Amino acid sequence: MIDRNIQLYLVPTPIGNLEDITLRAIRILGEVDFILAEDTRTSKVLLAHLGIRKPLYPHHKFNEHKAVQGVISRLNGGEKAALISDAGTPGISDPGFLLVRACLEAGLEVECLPGPTALIPALINSGFPCERFVFEGFLPIKKGRQTRLRELAADSRTIILYESPMRLVKTLGHLVPEFGGSRRVSVSRELTKMHEETVRGTLDEVIAHFTEIAPRGEIVIIIEGV
Repeated sequence: MIDRNIQLYLVPTPIGNLEDITLRAIRILGEVDFILAEDTRTSKVLLAHLGIRKPLYPHHKFNEHKAVQGVISRLNGGEKAALISDAGTPGISDPGFLLVRACLEAGLEVECLPGPTALIPALINSGFPCERFVFEGFLPIKKGRQTRLRELAADSRTIILYESPMRLVKTLGHLVPEFGGSRRVSVSRELTKMHEETVRGTLDEVIAHFTEIAPRGEIVIIIEGV
């Protein structure tokens, strides 16, 4: 049975392979009153695969500020909700933080289930030290980008970045002036999917690889610390 003391559940969803969803996640999604989804079109496919039929509402970066108070009102009224993202754990470079904070400020109980996230498999696949790392998510597109890279270049911890396939080569090129072309990196894409791939080497080598072979899918960049 669902915990009567919890009003909001953050439920991780598979980043690719649908077998990676947990039994508990399936149970929670089937027991809550409604589900908040980053993209309802994507989530409908997953829920249909799981045989779950629940009211589904969009909750994404373009509407979350306006939607939060409505969700809080429903939870205060006794309903229970689950928040899911397109893939992975809500709040990790995805909507979630604002709603969690608002729930806690309103005295509502929140629980995040353990589950899939792309950064951990990519980190372990890299072969770089895992005991200390910094997760940066997506770098700023313009303002503050080079300043942040300059700061990260001196970090002794393993560094984790997310990037889109369209911007991968450009971002790797932006790393070179600060990190040096010989800094070792590992780029994982399409994790848990049929065409999963991890390319390891120096920045110069990995740039050359993806310049010749255009990347596709979700991208995680792992950079060795100094």
